[in-house]
Amino acid sequence: MYPGAHAAQFPDKPAVIVAGGTDVVTYRELEERSARLARYLHERGLRRGDHLALLTDNDPTTFEVYWAAMRSGLYFTAVNNHLSPAEIAYIVNDCGAKALVVSARLAESAAKIVADTPAVQIRLAYRGPVEGYDSYEDALAAASPEPLAEQPAGMDMLYSSGTTGRPKGIKPPLPDHGVDQPTTITQLFAPMYGFDSATVYLSPAPIYHAAPLRFCATIQALGGTVVIMEKFDAEQALAAIERHRVTHSQWVPTMFVRMLKLDDAIRSKYDVSSLQVAIHAAAPCPVEVKQAMIEWWGPVLYEYYAATESIGVTLIDSEQWLERPGSVGKSALGIVHICGEDGNDLATGEVGTIYFERDEMPFAYHNDPAKTTDATHPRHPAWSTTGDIGYLDDEGFLFLTDRKAFMIISGGVNIYPQEIEDALALHPKVFDSAVIGIPDAEMGESVRAVVQPAPGVTASPELAEELRGFLRERIAHYKVPRGVDFVDELPRTPTGKLVKRKLQDRYR
Repeated sequence: MYPGAHAAQFPDKPAVIVAGGTDVVTYRELEERSARLARYLHERGLRRGDHLALLTDNDPTTFEVYWAAMRSGLYFTAVNNHLSPAEIAYIVNDCGAKALVVSARLAESAAKIVADTPAVQIRLAYRGPVEGYDSYEDALAAASPEPLAEQPAGMDMLYSSGTTGRPKGIKPPLPDHGVDQPTTITQLFAPMYGFDSATVYLSPAPIYHAAPLRFCATIQALGGTVVIMEKFDAEQALAAIERHRVTHSQWVPTMFVRMLKLDDAIRSKYDVSSLQVAIHAAAPCPVEVKQAMIEWWGPVLYEYYAATESIGVTLIDSEQWLERPGSVGKSALGIVHICGEDGNDLATGEVGTIYFERDEMPFAYHNDPAKTTDATHPRHPAWSTTGDIGYLDDEGFLFLTDRKAFMIISGGVNIYPQEIEDALALHPKVFDSAVIGIPDAEMGESVRAVVQPAPGVTASPELAEELRGFLRERIAHYKVPRGVDFVDELPRTPTGKLVKRKLQDRYR
């Protein structure tokens, strides 16, 4: 199932619309342009299992590039456009990309990584020229729109930061079928949420994230219409629902918080009655926030718990949640196990590490077998975990009680403290540091650095800003702590292990 299956049936139907703008890509255009790019890449030597990377903002061209990969048996990596050039280059190199497509809106970062990504053989830029890249439009114009004779299905390989701070590629096996066959996501979520050719799906989140990318692709595979926002805005999201008569959407809890904070006059101004399903995931949703959203939009909220690694999925609808506030649902893909430190299953209600049992391990961390081993149950090679902690009730509903070890979830985005701590360690005025997530009414959590100054250095607001500026030069800006606190000494065990829980308790 792919857009080409629908181009003949309704060629002029919008496959993707930019909310609030004039950009519309029809199924005819999506089919033709993705076929042209697939042929262009094939004629330049890319074959099944090779890698295509994309650096873009929320642009409809994303789907042309994505479907070119999916109909060529290629791995596809969408790179977080908020990363620094060094971080972008690391991902492009680590995934082994032979081709890189970039948006001219990100020309500065795209140009800076050319010298640092020597293995890339094909570089294309759209929306304008970029130094070191050929024209995307010229490449498509020179290629035939005739689909390749063989169209093996490709697969995304997205990146999720590890506890070391370095992003790790999550590499599933390539499918052994053609692009015209349904994916696991389509088979699971389409019947659950009623996705079909009549669906109008609003995606307000960055398209490089796993859920927005995969769900948008699922809607296009089924012949529906995707509406993407270039950037989330609470009122504009409501306007998009009304304007496009959106039937389905997906959110993170921070977006709910921002919409709920709108004045009542603004909230009541827009007609959201077309919404049949409002999905949310990516971060725990405060009970009060979800309750308020159900009261506002009705029982159309559906939550799932999953991971980029696709180890398993739990699902819950509004009615089920109202009976069990805080639950993330029952298993729909994989069997949930709650295990103790010894790896044994725990009894109902006991808190432990969440594992999903599948027929086989569904992924591997690219270039990191040790991390893959850490995610695998010590005695069951088909059980895997992302390190989350929770428990099951007596009906099999899952409740989360903790995050992956010390991971911060801010606005639905995963941030790992180690990378920030490693950067702080380079500053001469820092003796020791810890980075934690502290409660934030809007973002869920915000990043806070706790620093022990070097001997002879005086703690001050000026030093805090100096450290924040130092970090901005080394890591993505969204990872930079909102605040820096100073302490005389950080809590460590006699062996030197940092006891972060003690720090977190001070703020909670």
